[in-house]
Amino acid sequence: MTENFIPERAVIREIIIENEQIRTFRLELLNKTHPFTFLPGQFLMLSVPHCGEAAISISSSPTALPLIDLSIRKAGELTTAIHAMKAAAQVGIRGPFGKPFPVASFSGRNLLVIAGGIGLAPLKGVIDYSLFQQELEEDSVQDMTLLYGSRTPSDIAFQEVITKWQAQGVDCRLTVDRAEEEWQGAVGLVTDLLEACPITEKTTALVCGPPIMIRFAIAHLSAMGCADEAIITTLERHMKCGMGICGHCHLDGRLVCVDGPVFSLAQLKGMEGAG
Repeated sequence: MTENFIPERAVIREIIIENEQIRTFRLELLNKTHPFTFLPGQFLMLSVPHCGEAAISISSSPTALPLIDLSIRKAGELTTAIHAMKAAAQVGIRGPFGKPFPVASFSGRNLLVIAGGIGLAPLKGVIDYSLFQQELEEDSVQDMTLLYGSRTPSDIAFQEVITKWQAQGVDCRLTVDRAEEEWQGAVGLVTDLLEACPITEKTTALVCGPPIMIRFAIAHLSAMGCADEAIITTLERHMKCGMGICGHCHLDGRLVCVDGPVFSLAQLKGMEGAG
């Protein structure tokens, strides 16, 4: 978009119900005159008239354009309004904003993706993008492992996508905090799954989820010998403008909306309040 102050209109083409709290809204920009692209890890400012604006991670890969996925958990006035919308309704979007995941540096690496709950949304684009690159057999990761934790089996999001990833060769390992009837998978913290994952000099770990999960996952990865530069996560702060103007997401001399939301552990070390 050439003007990031003014929202562009986007139409909802499809709504995918991921679980009781999360829906994926597949959008398409109505204005085709300006080229739009992004990289995994970037976010949009999503707006609904009379309900405000919020930062939402893009959950699709740029290879899926012109369609753009936003996976949204119902948590407040704006997200509740979005969840009440139907296909063909329109919303406003600004962006893309933020520093993306360094996908170009993943070539030849073993990608270890660790996610909790809605934290899989921004990482989904990385996996889809990497699988696309593998199909092209150029600049692709060597292999991918997903460790994904949810509260209960009913809370697992992106179930159809995970099944597709497994068929494409991604090693998907799921766990839940609390089992339900007919659940045959693991029960426990997502960090428990790390014990069975070898960490080598070729490992790049991506971590996204609740802050406490991120802290424990990073600590486990460091203890297992994963290099600080190879541990990459996202920071969540309240963003009002997305462009580094308002200062709401200020953190120890940096602005999360501009300098992040993607950071390596090497960058986070020494940043007061980043934990």
